[in-house]
Amino acid sequence: MNNQPEVSTSLPLAVQRASNSLKIGGQIGFWFQLVLGVVSAVILTVSSFFYFGAKDVSVEAAGMGLVFAFTGLIALGVSIYFSYRYIQLSRRLAIADPSDRPKRATILRQLRIGLIINLAGLLLTILGSQTIVGVVLIKALQQGPFAQRSQEFVTAIDILSIQANINVIFAHTAGILSTIWLQDRLNQQ
Repeated sequence: MNNQPEVSTSLPLAVQRASNSLKIGGQIGFWFQLVLGVVSAVILTVSSFFYFGAKDVSVEAAGMGLVFAFTGLIALGVSIYFSYRYIQLSRRLAIADPSDRPKRATILRQLRIGLIINLAGLLLTILGSQTIVGVVLIKALQQGPFAQRSQEFVTAIDILSIQANINVIFAHTAGILSTIWLQDRLNQQ
């Protein structure tokens, strides 16, 4: 009647360690990335209302930076999904029947895909950050005692956009570190 696979307490020690490592690494990566991703998504969404639709060239450039940042955020969402999959793989690895357990090559392939997604997302987010920081720098250099238009001033939304990008970079870094840690742990088995 129970559709859940039977979890065995008499698993080989290497399988138990691999399952525990996948569970711990998956949970750490999942929660770090989820919290930072949600905070960044809210900030970037609010920022986009201020940037998109403006006619100023510097604001349009910042909007392009936000496009890169949102693309990095989408990659972060996929990475969060992969961290969740690591937790699911840990549960499947703890099944008593060895034929129902995922193969080591399958697990390592999932880790490699997750790592590639995090690296691509990190690259996109860095491109977005650099674009936004460049726009803010130009605004700061042009800002002087005679600035007349409000778009020439560095605003709090500019700084929040930078902070959101830094959060996404940190989240991708957490995903990369947890995946590398998992690969190292699984390669020790």
